[in-house]
Amino acid sequence: MSGPNIDLRFAHTWQAEVLSSRPMILPARHFVYPRDAEEVERGALEVLVKPAAGDAQPFLATCALGFRDPAAPTGLWSAPKPEEVCAVAGGYAYLIDTAAPERFTMIPYRPVLAVRAVVEANLLLFVGHRSILAWGHAGQAWESEKLSDEGVTITSIESGVLRGTGWSMRTDKETAFALDLRSGKRV
Repeated sequence: MSGPNIDLRFAHTWQAEVLSSRPMILPARHFVYPRDAEEVERGALEVLVKPAAGDAQPFLATCALGFRDPAAPTGLWSAPKPEEVCAVAGGYAYLIDTAAPERFTMIPYRPVLAVRAVVEANLLLFVGHRSILAWGHAGQAWESEKLSDEGVTITSIESGVLRGTGWSMRTDKETAFALDLRSGKRV
């Protein structure tokens, strides 16, 4: 099994390290995502985050594992908002405000099947089984309509247009689609 994905193409104001296991001595600040997860330790992604603010203390982010399937991504991504870190554990995606780690958003896809940074559009894309959710500087920018009955693939992003394919149950074929990156609407 390969290690976690690390994609830090967006400018960010924090440093983070994926730990191979939970430290024996926990830092003074420790946050579990989501807060109400049961058995979060089993397979969790442990990330030591150092916020940029001079007086801010590092914190341990324990991110509950979604799925052990290799098709579900695990890793860290910088986000359009420089204070946010995106941690993904087995397809469960968390956007964490490093300046106030008690504030986070869990992307609703279970699982996220791919994460794609589109720096030129200032968007972080989350691909699910049926649609795509775009995250921008102010939070969720858009969510596409249903693009597939089971499986969305991004094939290219050029000139503000995202192209991809999705499987149609009715025709049992891959069907092409194109979305405007600014709005998420079909073009």
